[in-house]
Amino acid sequence: MASREQFSSKTGFIMAAAGSAIGLGNIWGFPTQTASNGGAAFVLVYFVMAFCLAYPALMAELIIGRHACANAVTALQLISNGPRTRALGTGVGLYGVVVASLILSFYAIVAGWMLAFFLDPIAKLLGQAEISQWLTDSSLSRNLTAMIAFMALTVWIISQGITNGIEKWSTRLMPVLLALLVLLIIYVLRQPEAQEGLKVYLLPDFDRIDPSLILNALGQAFFSLSLGVGTMLIYGSYLSRESNLPRLGVMVTVVDSGIAFIAGLLIVPAMYVAQAYGAVIFNEDGSLVAGPQLIFQVLPTLFHSMEGVIGLLVALAFFLLMSIASVTSSISMLEVPVALTTEKYGISRPKATILIGIVIAAISTLILLNFDQLFDAVVTLTTVYSQPLLGALLCIFVGWIWHRDNLLEEIKKGDPNVESTLFWKIWPFYVRFVCPVLILATFVQSLMG
Repeated sequence: MASREQFSSKTGFIMAAAGSAIGLGNIWGFPTQTASNGGAAFVLVYFVMAFCLAYPALMAELIIGRHACANAVTALQLISNGPRTRALGTGVGLYGVVVASLILSFYAIVAGWMLAFFLDPIAKLLGQAEISQWLTDSSLSRNLTAMIAFMALTVWIISQGITNGIEKWSTRLMPVLLALLVLLIIYVLRQPEAQEGLKVYLLPDFDRIDPSLILNALGQAFFSLSLGVGTMLIYGSYLSRESNLPRLGVMVTVVDSGIAFIAGLLIVPAMYVAQAYGAVIFNEDGSLVAGPQLIFQVLPTLFHSMEGVIGLLVALAFFLLMSIASVTSSISMLEVPVALTTEKYGISRPKATILIGIVIAAISTLILLNFDQLFDAVVTLTTVYSQPLLGALLCIFVGWIWHRDNLLEEIKKGDPNVESTLFWKIWPFYVRFVCPVLILATFVQSLMG
């Protein structure tokens, strides 16, 4: 374990962890979920879920990972206290790897769309009308090509390792992402029609809060923070012993939730601006025209309404933003099965990354060939159900299986005075009782309709 790579700095970890969290789950998923689930009411519940349930679960993953310095399966086996809990840890770890791989399989499809729409303005500026048409048509050939290109980029970054791959590209891409996001928000909010979208986004209708909304908010919080599948556990395993885990966990949660909220300031008002230019946002019954294609139905209408080259440049900036967000998240998801393969089976990182990338691309191809039957089903299975359940199980491992003294000793390595802090007075009880009960109660209530 001595030669195992680590993040070279606290900033590198925060950028990588925030990059994992700040992906399509925030910039695409969160605003779409918000518009589909009562606007500001969903935003309010999401923030409650993020800090009351997702943050404690995030801390559980970071602490387990830093203690074990290993992949999810080995880490859970290490903190187990007997044959039965060891078997449970093996099952939870392996299921987390499967869920991470399934998330990446549908994620690569959507990211491929972003990549295609990023290249579209370039094709138009170069006068390549046929290429532009192909890039924006939802054809099987376009979808397969874009998905494979995106997976190849993800595989290349992960094959470079932690400091030269994940950390290097996260610290480069995240500032660009934030700058693009702010510039686009300034532009969209200057449009008169954006005010209606702001009202929907910022003024909550509390009558919209119901069990379905709460479950969706919980799933979104876990998805956007990359929880339950071992991503943050793996990132925690690359932290130094001197890292102050509670402080780092707060910083990641605040950055992630903040970017999700800021992304909503762009997407939700943009929907109403695009509606003024003829885009169909709502069905006849008043419900949102939801689904993964919503962003591609709404925003191109907005971009086309702009004069000349300006619309192409704004479209280029927006889909560059989305493509960067896609990459910073996909590399963290691919790292989960790669870490397991390299550590358990001794396969070199480049070889393991390529092999796993091919397998996930094959699953993505299967989803594309049966899109109507599989896409929404895989999204729901992984993000709405599996991630919260896995998060609850990780909380159970920390709260019930791992000895409290050993847990405290691990946290004290980066914060010697943690025992006297408010965090230690609340978190152990919270992660032991409150988190598992609330997560599972919400899950059971959703199953009962």
